[in-house]
Amino acid sequence: MSIDWAALGSVFGVSLVVTVTLVGLFTLGIVGLSRQERATAEGGSATLAVTGAYACFAACTAAVAYGIYLIVA
Repeated sequence: MSIDWAALGSVFGVSLVVTVTLVGLFTLGIVGLSRQERATAEGGSATLAVTGAYACFAACTAAVAYGIYLIVA
């Protein structure tokens, strides 16, 4: 049995980068929604923050759906 260490390292690196990116996008979405709540409490509007939050959540959903597509196909 032989292990291709270069391929294993490549998979590990890509997995790490994608995981950190997805967590970062989801965190930005949560921050955008919290800014919307704060702006509403102060009587303002934070439509840009909400739009950005929904875009981050959509990007997370698209990345997860693509990953599932890669596994199933």
